[in-house]
Parts: sequence; structure tokens; C-alpha cells
Amino acid sequence: MSEPIETDGLRIYLAQIENYPVLSRSEEQRLAIRYRDEEDLEAGQKLVTSNLRFVIKVALGYRNYGVKLMDLIQEGNIGLMKAVERFDPDRGYRLISYAIWWIKAYIQNFIIRSWSLVKIGTTQAQRKLFYRISDLPEFQDADDHMKNVTNLAGKINVSTDEVIDMAARLKAHDLSLDDLIGDRSRDSFADTLRDYSPDQEQILSEAQERLDLKVWADGALKTLNAREKYIVEKRVLSEDPVTLKELGKHFGITRERARQIERSALEKLKGNYLRSQLAAA
Repeated sequence: MSEPIETDGLRIYLAQIENYPVLSRSEEQRLAIRYRDEEDLEAGQKLVTSNLRFVIKVALGYRNYGVKLMDLIQEGNIGLMKAVERFDPDRGYRLISYAIWWIKAYIQNFIIRSWSLVKIGTTQAQRKLFYRISDLPEFQDADDHMKNVTNLAGKINVSTDEVIDMAARLKAHDLSLDDLIGDRSRDSFADTLRDYSPDQEQILSEAQERLDLKVWADGALKTLNAREKYIVEKRVLSEDPVTLKELGKHFGITRERARQIERSALEKLKGNYLRSQLAAA
């Protein structure tokens, strides 16, 4: 969506820069030499202010990237100031001819930084694709679309998959969870998200149950003899249970006998648990 031209801030800004006339070539040359040789800040300021209107023209070319126009202008102004710092008046061309590249570079870098939390356009080819993706017509059938994708990929020297991926990413711009769902809605996108995590009461209740179970288990194991306790700990309570065969080898008994002892021990624990629950009731 493009930034409306009629915003109050932009209107005020446009009115302000109208007070700065465009410099003639000779005046620009004189000021540029003063700024370079004498570091005359007033001369540098005049060079910047006389070219602010050109920054707006450049920024307007990028207004369809979903970034506020005033933000683009501000970044372009930084690029203009950088150009003034590095401008060499002895080369014979006008300041704006040199500054245009700095203005575009700062605006483009700002757009890429602002576009998504996910890095986009990390290589030179991808950055070029980012700014050329708008060359693809918006409404077209599948055959024409692939033809245009192939042509664009060939011009920029990237794969068709990269073009398709970039187009998809630009259509899926990041949204803030604080943004309202609609113009007339009071609900934000964050309000539509459900929190499936347990609440504080449930967390405390489950923690208490685990503590009660541990206390009961520690007490219940004391009712078993040494062999039964060992088998329950190694077979039931261990994160890496041993086999009945290993238990039989440990105690010098058969696997079936180890199974019988395990079953008997568990029956004892179950009876102890039932009695503790009845007593608590």
C-alpha cells in the first residue's frame, strides 16, 4: 500500500523545502569547494537543503513496498548528506548526479531492514531481485506467469525458484500482533491467539500431586523387602529398565521367578496405595 500524499506531516515537510531554491551550477560548485576545502558547514547545509526535493522524487519510486513515505525520505536524506561529504566538485558533474546513488542505496537498505524479521536479500543477486520483483504483472494466467518469471530470472541471473520464492515472501509481509484485525475492530491479532499452556492453579495442583506421589512412593517402597525393592526400582522406576533375564542373572533365579516377584511387589504397592487413599478420605 502506498503512503498517502495528503498526510499532514508530509504536507508540512513539502512546504518547508519549497523555501530552499535549487542552486545554479556555478553556485553549487562554489559551495562544494568551500565545504571540501574549508569544511564550511553552512555551505554543506545549503548543498543538502537545495537537493531535498530530489530525495522525495526518489522515495516516491519505492512507496509500494509498504514502508511509510516519510521514513523513506528520511533515509534518503541521510544518503544525500553522505553524498555531500564525499562529493568532488572538480569532476565536473552536478551533485545530484552523484548523490542519486547514495540516496537509492540508503532507501533500499532501509526497506530490506524494515521488510521482515527474517533476512531477505542477503546476496547481491537477491537484493537486485527484491527491487525487480515488481516487474512481474499481478494478474496473469499460469503460463504467462511462468514465462515472465523465467525472463526475470534470466535478466538477473537467478533461478526461477528464487524468483517464485521472493514473490511469495513479498506477498506475505510481517504483521505485528499488536495491529488491529480491522479498521472498526478493537481486537488485535494477539487477541485471537489461544494459550494452551496450563494456568497457575493447574501448575500448582500438578506439582502438589507429584510431590504427594513421591512421598507416598518413598514410603511404600519401604514396605518391600530388599529383592522386591530392587526389582521395582530397576524395572518400573528406572528410565532405562532392565530385562527379566538380567534380573534373573543378578539374583541367580529364572526369568519367570523374577516376573513373579515383580508382580507380587506391584500388588503390594497397589494395596498400600489404596489403603493410603482410603485413610486420606
